[in-house]
Amino acid sequence: MEDAIFVAPHTIRSAFSAAMSAMYREEVPAYGTLMKLVGDVNARTLDDQPELYASLEATETLDRISEERHGAIRLGTEAELAMMRRVFAVMGMFPVGYYDLSEAGVPVHATAFRPVDEASLKINPFRVFTSLLRLDLIADPELRAAAQEMLAARRIFSDAALALVEKAERSGGLSQVDGARFVGEVLNTFRWHEMASVDQALYDRLHAAHRLIADVVSFKGPHINHLTPRTLDIDAVQDEMPGRGIVPKAVIEGPPSRACPILLRQTSFKAIEERVSFLDAEGKLSSGSHTARFGEIEQRGIALTPKGRALYDRLLNEARANVRPAADASNAHAYSTALEDSFEAFPDDWDAIRRAGLGYFLYTVVPAGDPSKCPEGDIEALIKAGAVRFDPIVYEDFLPVSAAGIFQSNLGDDAVQEFVASPNQKLFEAALGSRVLSEFDHYAGIERASIGQCLVAVRAMAAAA
Repeated sequence: MEDAIFVAPHTIRSAFSAAMSAMYREEVPAYGTLMKLVGDVNARTLDDQPELYASLEATETLDRISEERHGAIRLGTEAELAMMRRVFAVMGMFPVGYYDLSEAGVPVHATAFRPVDEASLKINPFRVFTSLLRLDLIADPELRAAAQEMLAARRIFSDAALALVEKAERSGGLSQVDGARFVGEVLNTFRWHEMASVDQALYDRLHAAHRLIADVVSFKGPHINHLTPRTLDIDAVQDEMPGRGIVPKAVIEGPPSRACPILLRQTSFKAIEERVSFLDAEGKLSSGSHTARFGEIEQRGIALTPKGRALYDRLLNEARANVRPAADASNAHAYSTALEDSFEAFPDDWDAIRRAGLGYFLYTVVPAGDPSKCPEGDIEALIKAGAVRFDPIVYEDFLPVSAAGIFQSNLGDDAVQEFVASPNQKLFEAALGSRVLSEFDHYAGIERASIGQCLVAVRAMAAAA
């Protein structure tokens, strides 16, 4: 009887997100310090900016801020990716967007598993940026074959986890007891394992090819690479990290600081050095270290339309063409100035962004507004009359150049490598076992639906007047 009473996917997702955060806090203590800093900055920002508080309250996203975070993992095989899709589906998380990071010197392509409907996002917006290693980008055929052999031999999910996924698919959900077991079993997939699954010699060769390749191939599973809380003022967090004993990366990735935030800004603290043990073919144990995991912070702005994204990409490329940010922060000020100068061409006013068709907005009826003098179906007239308000739709997804910038900042300038940009969404989706949702189509649908709901509500109000 109990198995017929299923817990909601968002309940399992919330439990998993909380368990992941607790585990990562134990594994990387600086993450706990970071969470405290972000909480302090967010509280201060809301006190100082009542208009931001009102906007978040109007869009029903205020309560989710403190719980919001995303994780990142790196997978090695198509089979791992396909199974991970099924695992995340149990938690109500689905693949959105395709990201080719080879264009920024990182040999992976990726998607983001996340909730997609508004109600689910408001309850718990946990996301996992999930990358798949591009073995075809390993130039040395012998090393590529060795990596393939190691990855083919590993099993990242327990038998119990697989059985619970199959049970959820077969039955249509999991009971509360099974949901708790599922969280515990899947959490083990993301744990850090000190013992490497390769010997020191192979690790060194993989590391020389690219540190990220060594991170994916050399361990038992896809340990959580980082967890990322959402801040409302990333510049304040960046400035205050050193005072909390945290060393930040050189520059904040993404657009410059703006009155109207767009897309996504990210920064991080430097990757920690973790002890690793290696076992050679003769059974001898040796010690080494591995540097890959770090703490990241993000500030989310408005989701941009294709037109807005094209402008963003052009302006970012212009800034980077003028000044390429160095990992040692030696030209951080010059890069910040170049970025601010370039983005003067992007409107920094919500209505200007909306009228130019650069961003997506959520439209809601203002109860105190007067729709009686507005032509039926004219959303602009309703806005002008104060009967409808618009608020920016939060960008729930990622930026490949920003993600790669975070990765590269933890490798150092001498580790930056070039790969031929080779996006292959069809190959990725074949490995995934499904299509990825277009984020542009998704945001456009949300905006369109909100306009329709406003017009219906206003007509009802006019009829009742």
